[in-house]
Amino acid sequence: MSIRLLPSELVNRIAAGEVVERPASALKELLENALDAGAGSVAVRLSAGGLDLVEVSDDGSGMAPGEMHLALQRHATSKLPDDRIESVVSFGFRGEALPSIASVARLTIDSRVGDGEGWRVAVDHGAAAGEGPAACPPGTRVRVEGLFDKVPVRRKFLRSPRAEYAACLDVVRRLAMARPDVAFTFDHDGRRVLTVQPSDAPSRVAALLDAQLAQHGIGIDLIRDGLRLTGVASLPTFNRGMADHQYLFVNRRPVKDRLLVGALRAAYRDLLPRDRHPVAALFLEVPGEEVDINVHPAKTEVRFRDPSAVRGLIIGGLRNALDEAGHRSAARTQFAQPVAWTSDLTHPSHPRGSGDPASTFFPPQRGSGTPAFAGVTEQKLAFSSYQPQARAEAATAPVPTYPLGVARGQVAATYIVAEAEDGLVIVDQHAAHERLVLERMKAGQGDGVATQALLIAEVVELDEVDCDRLEGAADELAGLGLEIERFGPTAMLVRATPAPLGNTEVAPLLADLAAELTELGTALALKDRLDHVAATIACHGSVRAGRILSVAEMNALLREMEVTPRSGQCNHGRPTWVKLAHADIEKLFGRR
Repeated sequence: MSIRLLPSELVNRIAAGEVVERPASALKELLENALDAGAGSVAVRLSAGGLDLVEVSDDGSGMAPGEMHLALQRHATSKLPDDRIESVVSFGFRGEALPSIASVARLTIDSRVGDGEGWRVAVDHGAAAGEGPAACPPGTRVRVEGLFDKVPVRRKFLRSPRAEYAACLDVVRRLAMARPDVAFTFDHDGRRVLTVQPSDAPSRVAALLDAQLAQHGIGIDLIRDGLRLTGVASLPTFNRGMADHQYLFVNRRPVKDRLLVGALRAAYRDLLPRDRHPVAALFLEVPGEEVDINVHPAKTEVRFRDPSAVRGLIIGGLRNALDEAGHRSAARTQFAQPVAWTSDLTHPSHPRGSGDPASTFFPPQRGSGTPAFAGVTEQKLAFSSYQPQARAEAATAPVPTYPLGVARGQVAATYIVAEAEDGLVIVDQHAAHERLVLERMKAGQGDGVATQALLIAEVVELDEVDCDRLEGAADELAGLGLEIERFGPTAMLVRATPAPLGNTEVAPLLADLAAELTELGTALALKDRLDHVAATIACHGSVRAGRILSVAEMNALLREMEVTPRSGQCNHGRPTWVKLAHADIEKLFGRR
């Protein structure tokens, strides 16, 4: 077959395949154009999840009629002032977006520059469909209708309108977080879904993700070696079963990058189980010459000149913020609900069973059939015969100003009840002590992990590339107790393993480490195994549920929790304490 030039219509459709995968990708391009045009307010309208209509209106700089025609030609852009493609600072600069969208849909552009007159240009699946004056405010409005109507192969592979709507909403959220100084509105099928006004970044993130994040999140602001990390991340006890509420930005550009996701996971690795995920929105500012944004056509991936520095900044910034959060817990406040109060003393028909403590309030029925609680004397005898199931400390001493209060007693030999200035604190003694023991063990590992020399060094066969990566990380692995060295092009020699792992299988361990070095650039597998061992030891070595503690022991536990980082959650991500505020207690008793 001879070589030939493709017709322009087919070239545009090929470009559309790279840029316009679904309504959400078209919406992303239009929103980025609006933001790059200096918009202070952006309005989005969708119909049928964007399958029937995608409309973006902005109050930006607008376009003159001649510029509108240029914008509909391929490789035309206002975002690249010169030929240095690596110095672009806008959301995007590709010139294919508008012509590609216009080749697979009906596209209408209304635009007006300042005090000029409005103009409209329409294109129907790549063919001009008219132009003329238009009544519109300053700025630009772009309408995309019938996406892929004339490309049935693409249309039938789109998902349901509901799924496409969810993807569009995610795009709006990401860009609204990236630009907290811009107001956004989002309507779907005539219903207002989202409205946010200009604000600071933490407030914008909380408004878009979860209002509770303002209370259960921690702020991050760290500068190191010319890199800056800001944003908000949730306390470990405020987590989700999916990683769908993790938003990452590089130079205000939303990205989905494996390095950044891996660093976020590493920061929480000993604070959350593997099936739970934090809520986070992190903003990384990197000098333009230190990052390549042209790795992916949709600009969703980036490449850093020094990935280890970026990864260290994210992990260090998050860990420092979590350390500063101290004993905070997302479950530190529990709101009481009013209840319909009844009294067992007024209901003789209350079922009695061996498991009902209330049944011990009343002695056995008398032979005449008269209830024992008919007289005051019998009631006094009943209460005096009741054996309490918990211990209490006399609440005579004043309450010192400790964050977790002072211990007043122990319930079910499992929970410590403490009185604070602003409420009642309940602590799970086993979960709390488990975290304290683990933190002590980790602090004791500062000089390195103890090693266990193998009687006979073991040779592990691997791919040459994997051996190269392991050899490059040998010093890091040695600090974790794993001593390896190169043994030929496709083999590694293992001389010692971390002592806490015991008799571990070295071949699967090295394979896992090589895989993680490939994906994340660091050996998390070994750290995770060591953390798991330490967590297991901490669990078995901590105060067990069912152990009676003295008041002095309870107070000592509370004081250590207050000064220990991450003591608000146990090693499994569950809260170690909750608080019932005075106002909530008053609600329970009808005082409010």
